[in-house]
Amino acid sequence: MDAVILQDTIDTAWNIVADNASHAELHSADDDLSAATIEADDDRLGQLLENLFRNAIEHGGDEVTVTVGTMDDGFYVEDDGSGIPEDKRDSVFTAGYSTSEDGTGFGLSIVNQIAEAHGWDVGLTESKAGGARFDITGGETTSTDESNLCI
Repeated sequence: MDAVILQDTIDTAWNIVADNASHAELHSADDDLSAATIEADDDRLGQLLENLFRNAIEHGGDEVTVTVGTMDDGFYVEDDGSGIPEDKRDSVFTAGYSTSEDGTGFGLSIVNQIAEAHGWDVGLTESKAGGARFDITGGETTSTDESNLCI
């Protein structure tokens, strides 16, 4: 694993996924997310982000807004879509589970597997806008300054 600049991986993942979503928007909750680094396998982190972005667009619509930000012990991805009902939140990480007829049910399962392989946890709550919020956290967090994230 390497120190990965989070913003670079976010941008790459967003460009792959949002190409077909003409009005979907990506926002950064942090003033300087480009200074945040994370110990990760860059390709796998990209895959994790792609799956979270794709989930937001597929379930939140073409005009969904996705926000990424850092926390003391990780980062989060949230959207302003319709969210995931509380009684379904435990099921969404199960391989094959989908609330959509067109969905495969593997996207969030893959997110969970990648997180576990890095020693991270994935939490699912409601975002401030009522959509879904995924918190990626894990282990001891050290930071040399407020903009540098290491998990």
